[in-house]
Amino acid sequence: MYLVTKWFGTFLCDENKVKKQILFPKNEKEIADRLLKIKNNKILDEEKQISKGLEPIVNEKRLGKIGKYISDGNFFKKIDIKPETHGFELGLLKKATVIVSNKKTTEALGSADLQVIQMINTLDDFIQTLNLFSERKNYWSDIKPSKQRMKPLEKSFMTVKKEMKTLEGQIEKDMVKLAPNISNIVGPMIGARLISSAGGINKLAMLPASTIQVLGAEKALFRFKKEGGKPPKHGYIFQHTYINKSPRKIRGKIARVLATKISIAAKADVFTKRDISKELTEGIKGRISEIRKL
Repeated sequence: MYLVTKWFGTFLCDENKVKKQILFPKNEKEIADRLLKIKNNKILDEEKQISKGLEPIVNEKRLGKIGKYISDGNFFKKIDIKPETHGFELGLLKKATVIVSNKKTTEALGSADLQVIQMINTLDDFIQTLNLFSERKNYWSDIKPSKQRMKPLEKSFMTVKKEMKTLEGQIEKDMVKLAPNISNIVGPMIGARLISSAGGINKLAMLPASTIQVLGAEKALFRFKKEGGKPPKHGYIFQHTYINKSPRKIRGKIARVLATKISIAAKADVFTKRDISKELTEGIKGRISEIRKL
């Protein structure tokens, strides 16, 4: 027996015809729900029910737990089960597909790393605003204004400063959940900036260490490529004490070590979900110790 699932139902077939079927409800939301489950490699309740007590042949890996998987079967190429034969119109599929697309878009926009990116962008806006307020305070102080006149500016300055601290706390909290390995080896804030610069944690995990090393130094890198001179040795990771408190002549080497470990940490956070931060931290300390002895 062969198990075949279409957008409108699931079917058990022999070599000649459909032997058993379970049709989905004729409702776009119900169909969208099943399409989403299939996209997420889940087995539908209808598939479990129709194959109960059997081991049908399947050609989808997600169905391997309830059937015998074959990657390329002639039967699946020639089987033709049409929706209209079972009373389903293609317009229903179109409506369900729109629902699926909207849900996938909402999920993507609400993903944890994109939220971190927005918080980092907001934090930068706060920093810029705080700098403007600070500059205005300095200019205004030169002409000795009254406290009453300065009060709105002082109040705004303190409000932005307070909200910055709140936002930084939220970023750190979210980063510990999103990227524990990265957070543990370079700190949540540096990690958040790397994720923001890469465009997401998945993208960061796919970058080579050499690119991670100079994330945040894009202007300097562009200037080097255009005008020559010395290329940047580090970007955001310069903020780490391992680098900024080390002698200038070894900062580049330490940056390479740190970037390599960040690359490994990002892959662990995205793919394996294993906590390997202790191992990575020990590796960083050991390598830096060797560099400083040279």
